[in-house]
Amino acid sequence: MKEILILCIALLMASESIAQIQVVKNGKSTGRIIIDQRSNTDKQAANLLNDFIKRISGASLPIVSADAKPAKGDIIIGSDRTPGSANNSSDIKEDGFRLTGKDSIFRITGGKGLGTVYGAVTLLEDYFGVQYYAANACTFTRKTDLWLPANLNRIENPSFRYRQTQAYSIARDSLYKIWNRLEEPNEIFAGNYWVHTFDRILPSRKFGQTHPEFYSFINGQRRPGSASQWCLSNPAVFEAAVHQIDSIFKANPDQKMISVSQNDGNNTNCTCDQCKAIDEEEVSPSGSIIRFLNKLATRFPDKEFSTLAYLYSVSPPKHVKPLPNVNIMLCDIDCYREVTLTENASGRTFMKNMEGWSKISNNIFVWDYGINFDNYVSPFPNFHILQTNMQLFKKNKVNMHFSQIGGSFGGDFSELRSYVVSKLLWNVNSNVDSLIQSFLKGYYGNAAPFLYQYMKIQEGALLGSTIPLWIYDTPITHKKGMLNPNLISRYRKFFDDAEIAVASDITFLRRVQQQRLTIQYAELEIARTSAFEDVERIKNELALFRKRAHELGVTILNERSNTIEEYCDLYLKRNLPNPRKNLAQQSKITYTLPPNKRYNLIADKALTDGLLGGATFNESWVGWEGKDGELLVDLGEAIEIETIEADFLHKLGAWILLPKSMTCYTSLDNQDFRLMGKQEIKEDRSVEVKYVNIGITANEKIKARYIKIHIETIGLCPSWHYGVGYPAWFFMDEIWVY
Repeated sequence: MKEILILCIALLMASESIAQIQVVKNGKSTGRIIIDQRSNTDKQAANLLNDFIKRISGASLPIVSADAKPAKGDIIIGSDRTPGSANNSSDIKEDGFRLTGKDSIFRITGGKGLGTVYGAVTLLEDYFGVQYYAANACTFTRKTDLWLPANLNRIENPSFRYRQTQAYSIARDSLYKIWNRLEEPNEIFAGNYWVHTFDRILPSRKFGQTHPEFYSFINGQRRPGSASQWCLSNPAVFEAAVHQIDSIFKANPDQKMISVSQNDGNNTNCTCDQCKAIDEEEVSPSGSIIRFLNKLATRFPDKEFSTLAYLYSVSPPKHVKPLPNVNIMLCDIDCYREVTLTENASGRTFMKNMEGWSKISNNIFVWDYGINFDNYVSPFPNFHILQTNMQLFKKNKVNMHFSQIGGSFGGDFSELRSYVVSKLLWNVNSNVDSLIQSFLKGYYGNAAPFLYQYMKIQEGALLGSTIPLWIYDTPITHKKGMLNPNLISRYRKFFDDAEIAVASDITFLRRVQQQRLTIQYAELEIARTSAFEDVERIKNELALFRKRAHELGVTILNERSNTIEEYCDLYLKRNLPNPRKNLAQQSKITYTLPPNKRYNLIADKALTDGLLGGATFNESWVGWEGKDGELLVDLGEAIEIETIEADFLHKLGAWILLPKSMTCYTSLDNQDFRLMGKQEIKEDRSVEVKYVNIGITANEKIKARYIKIHIETIGLCPSWHYGVGYPAWFFMDEIWVY
């Protein structure tokens, strides 16, 4: 019996060795890497593979040229287009690869693009156990023996031919982009002309004065400017663009694609008689765009032209069809993110447009948004919608995809989101839950179970609340939903347990603390929406948030590059109780020139309730669009006053600009008003979100009960702004009287 058992074990060991190809034994190479030395891609694949083999085992495999005779244990990297060959690469798409184990030789076969490099990455991941989680965060187990499967024929082709994210790791670690099979615009778009290029191709600073007819006709006149669009029906615009585009291609002879696309901004398209007629015939402003792009595509038949279907141009034209070399960059910027694109009204509208484009084009590039532009360091639980949405894109003929995730350092699960999205860009049918759990374990160690529970409870709370999740969100939106007090307490406990679980490992601990910043920030934001019951506690929590962010190197708060240091300084100055007594606190407000209707619900209280709005204008702020505002403050009794101040929001991306002026009048009887003063307000073009205090101080104290405040609008957005030619907003919050 013992002899039989020994024989069975021997046979099993023999069969295992037969089924595998050994490339390293006892820390020494047993095979070679064979490549075509003329191929830079194959060299890159070989060097990458050999680098990690050495890290894992200490051994380096000799790299030899393709004329070497293959032997047992060799890894051959390259292409084989021999008809009928088991390695024939004709069924491998761009960037795809085949892994083959046969006759004790392993092959990585790639087609066009970086297929052999990505094949080497997959070999390292799946057979040698290398995991790459984020910039400089790579793990593997050291081994002295390395094996590859001997009976293997595995083909992988990417779900999208172009794959882009916004992970901070790309800039910090050159290998991260390669490992995650990602691309960047400058690699394929000539001269990096890849989005919002009208003003780059025909700069308004150069052509605006001499050729105002090149630019949009909006609200009765031509409005040249960096945010204005082209008059696409003007033949002279076409010829000028052709001249510029030809020079761009000549300066970048190796690149065949360029973006010719609208400047950032909504409803700024040309409405001259000719453009308007085209767009009305096509039932969409995209009509004039596609007709223009088709002319370019005909003029340059060997080139590819990408253009935006974005905001005003998102719906497809009724009649004209994009030529095959016209790429449609379709953006779902207006969609909410709490559910998938088929589950809410905003998503269904987008899907209708996508389906329309897919009926007339096989060349679609989707720009999807998985980011909170206003608050990077804030919970944004959208993992449950990523795969379904990408599968919808794939189903509708999308072949290029930019997933603009919240990829900044310190953002909500930034590393995990980047990891999952990269995997889905390569294979939309990946097992997302498995990816998440594997990443959490590898990146957070023993804290993983607590973070997984945190994610799942928050996701369920978001869905249960039915509160939309959008790309300019604030924690305050969710203070009665996924961020209500009971849930915040649960989240605190999860992070407490997570920190305890990894207390002995500083790397894991710092990663947990980095993710915890999002909940700390949410608590601080929600706290300022009601009267502070414990000011010292808030000060301590703010100090801890500042300290942790500084220690971890997390600096940026939002898209406009406002910093956490600035936020903390402003929080102390702006939100904590002011020692000066505001004589207008809780005063009655009435309006002679009222705000826009959507702000009427809070307008009677918001300006004197002692609570200040934040960077997102959907709480506490009162707004006027393209018109003056005027209001009356009733102090309740006649008192001596000296200074009146008001708070305004500056947020260019939302078309919220500072008003032109503020004028104050005072009265004892609400009949006879006297001028107290007028303050002109300077134009501000900075991109940072700001809170601007405008004050008027009298030369001497004035006795008054009633204060009339008149705010003068700038009217239309200026030529340099995204909303050129359209009414500008101004937003006002608290009024102080001293």
